[in-house]
Amino acid sequence: MIEVSVKSLALDRASKSPVVILREVGSDRILPIWIGPREASAIAMQMGGYSFQRPLTHDLLAAVVSGMGGSLQRVLINRVEESTYFAEMIIDRGGSLISVDARPSDSIALALRLEARIFADDSLLAEVGGSVEVVEGEEDGETESQMSADQLAEHLRHLRPEDLGRFEA
Repeated sequence: MIEVSVKSLALDRASKSPVVILREVGSDRILPIWIGPREASAIAMQMGGYSFQRPLTHDLLAAVVSGMGGSLQRVLINRVEESTYFAEMIIDRGGSLISVDARPSDSIALALRLEARIFADDSLLAEVGGSVEVVEGEEDGETESQMSADQLAEHLRHLRPEDLGRFEA
C-alpha cells in the first residue's frame, strides 16, 4: 500500500461528475476517483475549512467514531472492480482493530475530518496514473485545469440533477 493525499477536486468535462485526485506522497503519480456530488461537497467543505452549527453526515460519523472511543487509523483503497473502487476504514477501539467496508469518497471525507492517513494499492496508481480532463476555470487571466475546494463547492451548490445527464428522459 502506498500513502496518498488529497491533491485536489476536479470536474470531469465529459460526465460533469466530481473527481477526487489523490497523489502519492513524495511522487507525482495520481489516482483519480469519480465520486458523487454530495461526497465531493463534504470533501470540499472540509478542505475549505467550512463548519456548520449542526453536524453533516460525515461530521456525525466522525463524532460517533470518536464518541465510542475509537480512532480512524487509516483508510485503504484496495481495489477496483468494473470501474467501482473499494475501500476499508481501519478503526482502533481500545486496541482492537475493526475493518469497515466503505466507499472511498466517504472514507476520504472521514479521513480528512479525523486526520487519518490514506493509502492506495500500488497497482491502482500504476494502472490509472495519467491526467484527468476537467472543467476549466479562469483565475487571474490564466486557465486552470483544476478547481479549488471553494470553487467546486460553489459549483456543486448550483448543480441540478439534470446537469449530470443520467436523469434525462
